[in-house]
Amino acid sequence: MKREFLNEPWRKIASRRRLLLLILVLTPALVAASVMGALLPHRGTTILEASIIFVYCILFIWISLGLWTALAGFWTLLKKDDRFAVTRSRGELDAPIRPHVKTAILFPVCNEDPERIMAGIQAVWRSLARLGAADRFDIHILSDSSDPDRWVQEEAAWNSLCNELSAHGHIFYRRRRVNLKRKSGNVADFCRRYGAQYTYMIVFDADSVMSGETLIRMVRIMERRRNVGILQTAPACTGRETLIARAQQFANRAYGPMYAAGLHHWFLGDAQFWGHNAIIRVKPFIKHCALSRLPGKPPLGGDILSHDFVESALMRRAGYSVWLAYDLEGSYEEVPPNLLNELKRDRRWCQGNLQHLRLVFTSGIFPGHRALFLNGVMAYGSALLWFLFLALATAAAVSEALIQPDYFAPAKSLFPVWPVWDPTPALLLLAGTAMVLFLPKVCALLLALIKGRRKQFGGFFALCGSIMTEIVLSTLLAPVRMLFHSKYVFLTLLGMGIGWGTQQRDDEGTRFWDALRFHGGGTLLGLIWGVAMFQINRVFFWWSSPLVISLLLSIPVSMLTSRAELGRLYRKMRIFMTPEEVRLPREYEDINAYLNATAQDRTSFGLPPEEGFLRAAVIPAVNTLHRSLLRGPRTLAPVIEQRRDAILSKAMQHGPQALNKKEKKELLYDAERMKTLHEYIWELPQDVLEERWKVRLD
Repeated sequence: MKREFLNEPWRKIASRRRLLLLILVLTPALVAASVMGALLPHRGTTILEASIIFVYCILFIWISLGLWTALAGFWTLLKKDDRFAVTRSRGELDAPIRPHVKTAILFPVCNEDPERIMAGIQAVWRSLARLGAADRFDIHILSDSSDPDRWVQEEAAWNSLCNELSAHGHIFYRRRRVNLKRKSGNVADFCRRYGAQYTYMIVFDADSVMSGETLIRMVRIMERRRNVGILQTAPACTGRETLIARAQQFANRAYGPMYAAGLHHWFLGDAQFWGHNAIIRVKPFIKHCALSRLPGKPPLGGDILSHDFVESALMRRAGYSVWLAYDLEGSYEEVPPNLLNELKRDRRWCQGNLQHLRLVFTSGIFPGHRALFLNGVMAYGSALLWFLFLALATAAAVSEALIQPDYFAPAKSLFPVWPVWDPTPALLLLAGTAMVLFLPKVCALLLALIKGRRKQFGGFFALCGSIMTEIVLSTLLAPVRMLFHSKYVFLTLLGMGIGWGTQQRDDEGTRFWDALRFHGGGTLLGLIWGVAMFQINRVFFWWSSPLVISLLLSIPVSMLTSRAELGRLYRKMRIFMTPEEVRLPREYEDINAYLNATAQDRTSFGLPPEEGFLRAAVIPAVNTLHRSLLRGPRTLAPVIEQRRDAILSKAMQHGPQALNKKEKKELLYDAERMKTLHEYIWELPQDVLEERWKVRLD
């Protein structure tokens, strides 16, 4: 650890704050657990009731963390000055960046839509160019795409973008042959090859966007504060049209700043790296943040999936601080367009977060990051605990309904001892739980009013309506998410791993059969549970009816919330309005203009960009570009030569439809054979060219 960083003034403050947080969450949880015990028929003296109290206590601790984080953020944002804010310095905006400092902007991509990627890149580049700072940055597109058509499409889109922006030498494209360690391996490969050329790197997601002002501000903060290893922004969610995405965008913009400020309040320089929209000091990252494989087999062993949390812990262990710039505007990302894609993403994140259980006691990790590891585990583990709590409560309800109660005391007595029901503890517990869950939303409303931000959400009544609608929607979706997250945790603990596919980033709606396949089991569970409880214990049925209704409606709700037209209808009613919808950022104006322009000119020789392999084989410019980006000629083993000759022969005789993705990819790796195929195609008669290779010459 760097000794000059050991006595930073914020460290003692952070420790005291986290001790206070521990007291604030434990005390109410213990009180709530005791009240729960008083409500149960046997006062928690049976194993079943003791289990209910224990699980409820853990769940109350978990939701209390959210409450106190929101309240801390509320207080932080109300204050005029936060002396620990990493952005705090009046002279920093005019501070010069050292002449030799160069920053890399990384776009790791994997089978994403190249046109959307390039649209985001050109928006970032134009934003920097408007400030005259583009020459201080380089952009690197780091492709792990396995689809051969996407591969060629990325190359062509990159070359076209560089030509349009005159940015050759500043915007680079590199594709890995082997997708080792996924995104973390992709970034690590960049660091090994090119890291020495840069002082800082700013990591983006494929759908991330940041303004030039924000990028420059981040570099200046890192220049001023040499002890900062990672500076994480709090991205604003925007850019989606579906109902569920707009609801999440609203929640992110209405509640998100408060929660981000709260996280900063509790953790200060022990913050987390979220994997994107953050700037990293390259040299210590290379030296201290290399990720080794976990012992054992996946899913809990092998490659570390949620690498970002681990990298921030390792950076902190090396003595560098990690900060959340909660008040830095101009950082954006996009959310999944529908519930199914959100749940698919969550399964990947669940497996990665559960791996952190094995890292909690790693030597040298700071206590704050150990707590953040556990927090990440509970993000999904809490769902399984909630499911367990419901199962235990159901078992208790069934037991009380089926087992004949005995109202006579153990000692001989002529008269029964009737139970006395006092509703006060139940009402107090219900009110307390409701306060913990909904007070943060009230605070967010007050904050928007106090800060004069209500117009950014469509006005006062629109803001209130949006909050109420979001509460209803999140209440409907919470049991569905709980069921899926419980399954993910359970399957991961059983050793059943998952794939790491590409995220859907368009606004396509969910089809009925997809919704039925994903939600059919939950619907059936809700039906069986509801009918059984209605027959066995009607009082418990009415208490649990919101959960049952949510599961029964999961299929139509999943489909309806995925509709972009419904999202636009709600926008006309000014529901779920966000600052970015009220006033579109300049960067998103550039993105929309780029996408509209590319949509008007998508074909060449009748071949759309999605036909990447065909275009590489047919179009001279694409063929030449692709071959120029391949490695130089190498001596191949005879067996590989024979296999590639056979693939080439198949393509010549039967056309591209005869090749599978693996064969197309192998041919694309071979510059000489791609040249041979291209020359052969253009020697074909026009009718064969049009029929077999889909080429239109008119």
